[in-house]
Amino acid sequence: MKQILIKEVIEAVGGKLNKNIDLENLYIKSISTDTRKIEKDCLFFALKGDNFDGHNFIENALNSGAIACISEKDIKTEGLLILVEDSKKALINLAKYYRSIFDIKVVALTGSTGKTTTKDMLYSCISKKYNTVKTEGNFNNEIGLPLTVFNIEEDTQVLILEMGMNHFGEIRNLSEIAKPDIAIITNIGVSHIENLGSREGILKAKCEIFDYLSDRGLKILNADDDMLITLKDKESSQKVYYYSLNKKEDAFAVDIEQNGIEGIKAKFCILDEEIDINLNIAGEHFISNALAVALACFELGISNNQIKEGLESFRPSKMRMNIIKTDKYTIINDAYNANPNSMKAGLDVLDKAIGRKVAILGDMFELGEKSSEFHYMIGEYVASKDIQELICIGEDSKYMYEGALEKSKEALKLRYFKTQDEFLRKCKEILQDGDIILVKASRGMKLENTVDEIMR
Repeated sequence: MKQILIKEVIEAVGGKLNKNIDLENLYIKSISTDTRKIEKDCLFFALKGDNFDGHNFIENALNSGAIACISEKDIKTEGLLILVEDSKKALINLAKYYRSIFDIKVVALTGSTGKTTTKDMLYSCISKKYNTVKTEGNFNNEIGLPLTVFNIEEDTQVLILEMGMNHFGEIRNLSEIAKPDIAIITNIGVSHIENLGSREGILKAKCEIFDYLSDRGLKILNADDDMLITLKDKESSQKVYYYSLNKKEDAFAVDIEQNGIEGIKAKFCILDEEIDINLNIAGEHFISNALAVALACFELGISNNQIKEGLESFRPSKMRMNIIKTDKYTIINDAYNANPNSMKAGLDVLDKAIGRKVAILGDMFELGEKSSEFHYMIGEYVASKDIQELICIGEDSKYMYEGALEKSKEALKLRYFKTQDEFLRKCKEILQDGDIILVKASRGMKLENTVDEIMR
């Protein structure tokens, strides 16, 4: 972070000091919302969550080296407090100010699936040419994104920001901080449909990413998504590029060749140019993500060779289609998260493998009233694939089991366990040497524990 004066902070957040003090030459050098990560001369934000209140840790932060704390409470302390009405809003406002200091290019992206993979692919390519900062981990919300913005340094040239949301207005707030030059939407699924009501509601919420897109900015949209393609009928003051696996758009792929679970290659046709790409990760959905990345890279002046090198050196982050080979099994660890679209994509990859194939699938969360229907549909989808065994884990996964049972062929073995612990007690009896195993569920199911047990 570039150091900034405390008086700049006070103005940006609309705060008041708890004492009279000379602010000349008083700088903050970093931002923290966690007292375990306090550095000397950092600014600590006391945030309130469902299970904690940062105000209880203000004295600890000051004793650990924080130069000041953003606080909603005028607590008794010898340290320096900047008093505000809402600490979270203050964090957002300071991030807006800090972003405004820099003349950099910002690439923002959202979507129901593929956000993190697309973000990491973007970084792999863009960092070949520019000093680049990206969202780390799951820092894609109204707290995480501001903290990512504070990672901008004086030599940063490009910022890549992933944007997630649960409710209307959240992505709009993130876009206001980011002021993006390029905005990507990967797809519109059914994640968070219980909060947003319908896929039309999800589309509306995702399109908030355009609310603060630069007037000379670029929108990049997936033409294979039935909701995003409807935007073609709407006028846009900014440039719009579409990408597709299935039809000729601004970017599309031909000569797609699967290499089992080891990878996939294709010829990319991008704005009248061609690049042969060989991804070291399986699944056509990754080709789709990579096409969006290539369009963004073209806009930023990244060369064809740099795009090729960046995409071919890309490896997915932890628990996202990680291929793990043990003495007995090949595991496709995709346990980080799940929704109906990503479940289907994972099953498509498993379907292409050679050998006895096992799908260990858990509950998908935040699907609202149609959760049972979506789980049933995934069960039907498994039954349509060349998969030999389906293991369903969780409350709602009983509907997945029922869907597979209704449509399954005799060759498909089906098992249902209400809890992961029940399965883990029997997993070694069920699995066979040489099995190729997909493990996937929503984050709350913690099926990485199943991966760990299989690997033992």
